[in-house]
Amino acid sequence: MVEEKKNESNEEKSFAELFEQTEVRKDFLKPGQKIKATIVKITQDWLFLDLGGKSEGYLDRKELADENGNLSVKEGDSIEAYFLSSKHNEKLFTTRISAGDSARTHIEEVWRNGIPIEGVVEKEIKGGFEIKLAGDMRGFCPYSQIDLRRTENAKDYIGRRLPFRIIEYGERGRNIILSARAIMEEQRKKQEEARKAELHEGMLVKATVVSIRDFGAFLDIGDLQGLLPISEIGWDRVEDIYARLSVGQTFDVIIAKIDSQNNRISFSLKQTLSDPWNEVDAKYPEGTFHAGTVVRLMKFGAFVNLGPGVDGLLHISKLGKGKRIVHPSDVVKEGQAIEVRIDAIDRDQKRISLSIAEVEAPDDAARTIEKRPEDDYHEYGGEVPISLGSLGDIMKRKPGKKKKETLDVSQE
Repeated sequence: MVEEKKNESNEEKSFAELFEQTEVRKDFLKPGQKIKATIVKITQDWLFLDLGGKSEGYLDRKELADENGNLSVKEGDSIEAYFLSSKHNEKLFTTRISAGDSARTHIEEVWRNGIPIEGVVEKEIKGGFEIKLAGDMRGFCPYSQIDLRRTENAKDYIGRRLPFRIIEYGERGRNIILSARAIMEEQRKKQEEARKAELHEGMLVKATVVSIRDFGAFLDIGDLQGLLPISEIGWDRVEDIYARLSVGQTFDVIIAKIDSQNNRISFSLKQTLSDPWNEVDAKYPEGTFHAGTVVRLMKFGAFVNLGPGVDGLLHISKLGKGKRIVHPSDVVKEGQAIEVRIDAIDRDQKRISLSIAEVEAPDDAARTIEKRPEDDYHEYGGEVPISLGSLGDIMKRKPGKKKKETLDVSQE
C-alpha cells in the first residue's frame, strides 16, 4: 500500500516535471522577439536574466551602463529586451544593437524585428544626415527623423551617438534609412503612460503655455500636453486670448477631464480662482440697480454682464416698455451700457432675471420722488409761506366749502 502511494507520488512528480519542460519548450523565442525578464545576477561583463521555468538569458552589461560604467538597474529589477540569438542553449538578449560587429552580423534581423540599433551621426548630407552603424556600414537619417522637434541647427547633431530604428532596408544593407524619432516617440509614449497613471480629474498641476490658438492654449505639464479652452481661462468673457496668455507663462491649473480613448487632457484655470457666484447675493440683492453691458443678443432676450463671471437675462418682454418688439436688437445692441434692476436670482442654476431701470424706476418711490417747491425752503431752514392761491382758485371754490377763518378777538 505504501509502495503504491510512493509510485503515485513519483508519477505525479514526473508528470509535473514533464509539464514544466513542455512549458519551457513552448516558450520558443524568435530573433527580435521582445520579452520582459528579471535580472537575477550581475557580473563584471554580463547581466543574467530569468526567463521563467529553468530558462535563462544574458545581456551585455555595457548596454545598461552610463559613461562612467554605473548601472541604472540592480538585481531583482525587470527589464524589456530583444532576443538576439541562441548558442549552446545560451540565449543572448539586447536592448539595442551597438555599432560593432554584432550589428553587421544581425543587421537584417534588426530591421525585420524592429530592434533598435546604435549609430553615430557622421555628417550632414542633402536632405539629412549620414549615420555610421558598424565598420563601413552607413545609413541615412532624414532631417524629419533625427528628433521629435524640427531641426534648427544640424551641426548640433554631428558626432552624437543615438539609437535608431531601421525603417527601410534594401540592397543587402547598402540602402538603409534610419529614424531616431521613432525611438524617441516610443520612449515618450512610455513616459506619458506612466505619467497618466499618476493623474486624476480634479488634480492641481503646474503647467506651462507652449502654444496659443484662438480657441485656447496648449499646456505642458511634463511628459504630457493638454488643452486649456478659452472658456476655462477665467470666469469673465475672454475677448483677446493673446492679451491674457503668453508662451512660456507658468501657472497652476486643475485637470478638468482625462479622455483616455482619444488620448486628450483638458485643463481649467478658472477653477483655481474664486467663483464670483459665491458673492452674488451680497453684491446683487434683489430689487437693487446696477450698471451692466449688453454682451449677447438672442431671440428671447439680451444677456447683460454685471461683473466678472456674472451675467443676467433681460427678457424680451421687459424691453418694449409695454410695446411688443420683434427682436431685442430693436431696443438694445451688443456693447451698450445700460442700467438694470435685479428682479430674481436662482443660485442653483446660476441665473439672474433683469429688467431695464428706465422702465421700473417711475414705480419706485425711492428713486423717482420729484422735488417740490417747498423742499427748497426746507433745505435752507425757512418756513413754507401760507398762500390762499390765485384769484382764479378762490373763485372756483364751491359755496359752503369755504373754510372759515377764526379770528382771535383778544388780539384786536
